[in-house]
Amino acid sequence: MKEHPDLERVVVFHGHICPGLAYGYRAARAAMEALGGDRARDEELVAVVENDSCAVDAVQVLTGCTFGKGNLVFRDHGKQVYTLFRRDTGRGIRVSVDYSPAEPDEDRETWRRFLDGDPDPDVARRVEELKAAKVRAILEAPAHELLQVREVRAEPPPRARIRASARCDACGEKVMEGRLRERGGRRLCIPCAGG
Repeated sequence: MKEHPDLERVVVFHGHICPGLAYGYRAARAAMEALGGDRARDEELVAVVENDSCAVDAVQVLTGCTFGKGNLVFRDHGKQVYTLFRRDTGRGIRVSVDYSPAEPDEDRETWRRFLDGDPDPDVARRVEELKAAKVRAILEAPAHELLQVREVRAEPPPRARIRASARCDACGEKVMEGRLRERGGRRLCIPCAGG
């Protein structure tokens, strides 16, 4: 698609196209356009994502923000919201998905059956058709109908820190020292500490 030049890279990274990926693609493109500049090579750009959906893969590809570099921050709010900060300018852009395409009642019932685990092949086939139509609608929708984009005044999350590792006294696996828990005079990783 000419009007979506980076979409193929996003799909290759994620493995398939789906509505969540399309939302992330549109949100990340809007944020990057509003902020200006290039994708992150290191930590000059920070993305704060408020969900762990397919959309985050698009954010990673288009922004260059990743967990490994420490410039992708996950806040489990269950919201289709993505905030990007550019450290050199101090600017932040918050993009929220605000799109609710109308669905006929029979399609809502099909989705309900699918989400409830209905093994009917006709349900699965119809859901794939609905997903493809939704992807097209997301990609074709005018940005103002799909997204809310606004500048935010906030400090970006701190830069990533490299921390020393130590061994858990119970399982013996290495763990970041800052994540160890003291229990009964022993230093334990979070799972061994019971949580």
